[in-house]
Amino acid sequence: MKKVFLSIFIFLSACSVIPTPEPTATAPAPFRITPDENIYAPRVEDFDRQIASVTITAVSLVEKYEYSPPRAMLNILGYMPSVCNELRVEISPPDENFRVYINVYSLVNTNINCDNVFQQFEANILFGYYSAGRYTVWINEALVGDFVSY
Repeated sequence: MKKVFLSIFIFLSACSVIPTPEPTATAPAPFRITPDENIYAPRVEDFDRQIASVTITAVSLVEKYEYSPPRAMLNILGYMPSVCNELRVEISPPDENFRVYINVYSLVNTNINCDNVFQQFEANILFGYYSAGRYTVWINEALVGDFVSY
């Protein structure tokens, strides 16, 4: 009798379904769909120049609703140490926390003798299309604002 009961128990347990945990939904990683319109992006010929500083005096980040879907525009005001410096704005792709890091700096050719007269600049950069989400924008490690991509 014991063997019959044990055999039935083993037979029935083989047919039972073992519960498996439900997979948790993960949010897709944010990404840039189209490139930013950035004329100050780093260039191939920059390798032989020295990196120099910039002083940023004002930053504004606005959403441009005349585009479909809306896009963000960054406006940076500041100055560089001399008239020979060239502005560079390097925009990294968004990270997994929807943060966009931007590095603003200048380059100078050390082979050219240049007067140390401050050069003011104004840079306008239209961000590309990004995947849906709320992005924070950081310039030189400082938070400057956020924008929403639809």
